[in-house]
Amino acid sequence: MFDDNAPSPSAEGSAPDLNQDALIDAYSHAVAAVADSVGPAVVRVQGGTPDRRGGLGSGVVIAGDGLVLTNSHVVAGARRVRIGLPEAGDREAEVLGEDPATDLALLRVELPRGAATATLGDSKMLRRGHLVVGIGNPLGFESTITAGIVSALGRSLRSQSGHLIDDVIQTDAALNPGNSGGALVAASGQVVGINTAMIAGAQGLAFAVSSNTARFVIGEFIAHGRVRRAHLGIAAQTVPLPRRVSLAIHSGANAVRIGEVQPGGAAQLAGLRVGDILFALDDVVVEGADDLLRLLGADRIGRPVEVSLLREGRLITRTVTAHERPA
Repeated sequence: MFDDNAPSPSAEGSAPDLNQDALIDAYSHAVAAVADSVGPAVVRVQGGTPDRRGGLGSGVVIAGDGLVLTNSHVVAGARRVRIGLPEAGDREAEVLGEDPATDLALLRVELPRGAATATLGDSKMLRRGHLVVGIGNPLGFESTITAGIVSALGRSLRSQSGHLIDDVIQTDAALNPGNSGGALVAASGQVVGINTAMIAGAQGLAFAVSSNTARFVIGEFIAHGRVRRAHLGIAAQTVPLPRRVSLAIHSGANAVRIGEVQPGGAAQLAGLRVGDILFALDDVVVEGADDLLRLLGADRIGRPVEVSLLREGRLITRTVTAHERPA
């Protein structure tokens, strides 16, 4: 039986009209709320040394004691940099740590009373299509807001220093020179990435280091002043696993695909191949490149580790003696 009271399609056969004004209004409110809450915590950063050019970039205040997160390529080897605080002028900041392998650096600056701070969120909660807002100082225009969506997750990106950065977020939120080190913010108001790069001449291709990677790096900076880590000699990309596969191997929803094996590296010596899917390390489930990065801490340098792999539908294990990641 047909319901005579049910809404009918339009003459063109399309779905019933939605309240477009309400949708646009909700989108605008979400972006404006992020701008109001996180924008004041994004600062200007001027880095570089006499023999190594840095740049004018951005940074994110992540703690009330003056911790500021930015890009390594903005700091560019400097021990001290200049910070431009909203409504508080320029101040000198100390570089607590710099890690070109993730293009992240941690600074400390004296903050005025009541200065705004941002909260690092869980980047693993992101999905393609989620709304994100970029906040930074592109081309010197301070406190600029752009908005877009998460275009892809788990990318690998070659940094300006030549290092391959894993677990990078791709977004179409417009970024330009000067956005580097700024915040990529979810609709919840939490920082889910630190903007790191755009591709010149390509519209809608911009990238951010995930907040989960940033959490690991911050902990290393605070504990050791630098990031010491083991390295398998691979480029890792986060990929989803079919549910039937993850259930069969008792893994998570995601794993790591080996996209590159470095010649002469630990992985090549152990027989790992491009295309292998790595889902566990020493029986600990690996659900992404950020998991792998955290598991390969300094305590695993020079130690054999067992990696669990899927190769052409077969379950295999290999023992890899991890090297120290080159400085």
